[in-house]
Amino acid sequence: MKLKSLMLGAAAAAAATTAQAADLPVAPEPVDYVRVCDAYGARFYYIPGTETCLRVGGRVRTQFVVNNVLDGGNWGDRDADGYSWLARGYLYLDARTATEFGTLRAFVSMYGDSVSNGTDDASNSGFAMDNAYIQWGGLTAGRLGSNFDIFTGQAFMGVVGRDWSDTTLNQIAYTAAFGNGFSATIALEDRTARQVGAYGGSRAPDVVAALGVSQGWGSAQLSGALHQVYPDVANNNATGGEDNMGWAIGGGVVVNIPMVTPGSNIFFQGFYADGALAYIGAGDTEGGITVSDYVGDDTSTGYSLSAGAYIQATSTIGLALDGSYMDVDQATGNTDFNRYAIDGSVKWEPVSGFELGADVGYANTQADGGDDVDELLFGVRLQRTF
Repeated sequence: MKLKSLMLGAAAAAAATTAQAADLPVAPEPVDYVRVCDAYGARFYYIPGTETCLRVGGRVRTQFVVNNVLDGGNWGDRDADGYSWLARGYLYLDARTATEFGTLRAFVSMYGDSVSNGTDDASNSGFAMDNAYIQWGGLTAGRLGSNFDIFTGQAFMGVVGRDWSDTTLNQIAYTAAFGNGFSATIALEDRTARQVGAYGGSRAPDVVAALGVSQGWGSAQLSGALHQVYPDVANNNATGGEDNMGWAIGGGVVVNIPMVTPGSNIFFQGFYADGALAYIGAGDTEGGITVSDYVGDDTSTGYSLSAGAYIQATSTIGLALDGSYMDVDQATGNTDFNRYAIDGSVKWEPVSGFELGADVGYANTQADGGDDVDELLFGVRLQRTF
């Protein structure tokens, strides 16, 4: 009887122990929750498992532009396109990590286009890299806007080109910040993005330097560049061109005018170039005129002046106006010319990040002693940034 009682007691104790063990909570698996990162502003999040903060954004843009409607323009040529229609999607990625030498940043922006220009838009679609660069402390390397550029316009669309420096290219640069908004930059930039005329193969990058200040009143910058003029084989001979050193300088200022309305500003800038016409906004052709940094051993010179204003008329309506004037004295054998352009826009932002606007632009290119070419274009755009 004693043995039987002991066995029954042991069985009861074992059953009670098992029941109690079953009631114990089970430790949950660890979960990497997405954490907000407020060190670099709004909309950054920590990448799970890392100390890197990431911001993901994008933009969708669609616009319709009526091409040159004046005599001799697109609408006077049956084989020319009377309009262009664009749909574009952007993707932005901004990753930042704090290090003992400063913030380590990697930024990427890319876009895909669908463009109608007289053909099925499917045949005019493609993807392109907009910006891709790394920043660490004062060092920047990759593809982004030139350090020579100062201000690149107020107009919402800019249906006609205005003449100033506005180039995105590959570069490596170092910026030293001196405090109180003052800084200095020295950079090596891709020369091939600044060639006007027939150039040989790439040899030396452009050297660009800038001094800038950015404070509550606005910002200002002085820029300089050295540019190798390197003729191609056909122009580098006993009677043709030799290598030259082109150069460019520029200066500009942006002034905030909160006394008008908060967010309003005006800008002024000017550029001069010798053998480096891309720095004043010139391309290979202007109004049907062939343009070149050199002819033979001589270099072409020119300057451009520009100004603009942006007025925040109401909390949702913005008005903008840009204008520029460019004058080029080409080396002997090529035509001298001047060009002026003006572009204005109105945009409405009924919802934060969603903008609708209209734009009109006029330009005139006058050849020295010859005919002039007029351009008049109109455009509308819808844009959503997120």
